[in-house]
Amino acid sequence: QVQLVESGGGLVQAGGSLRLSCAASGRTFSSYAMGWFRQAPGKERELVGTINWSGATTYYADSLKGRFTISRDNAKNTLYLQMNSLKPEDTAVYYCAATLSSWYPRVTMDYWGKGTLVTVSS
Repeated sequence: QVQLVESGGGLVQAGGSLRLSCAASGRTFSSYAMGWFRQAPGKERELVGTINWSGATTYYADSLKGRFTISRDNAKNTLYLQMNSLKPEDTAVYYCAATLSSWYPRVTMDYWGKGTLVTVSS
């Protein structure tokens, strides 16, 4: 199994940037396809994007393309989410997730972190 711990959330003004991290421990990090999800208050959890084991292939929700970037450092067992040009509607709890399944764009995740809160003020 893998344990996932997100960090880097906080309060940011609209138009600002934030980088989230997800530290993984347990089984070999590079074995996993990874993803970021978010859940805004009163809304269902939604996919932000996914990344394959090597980092060579990524997928993003259409509404986030161009503003959000997912990357990973397998040597550091860490997944990242760079968020730029943030908007108040990006306010949510952000979760990282992992799966041992082969990557495809909207691959189903098996392991989840507890999330980190991002608040974007107007």
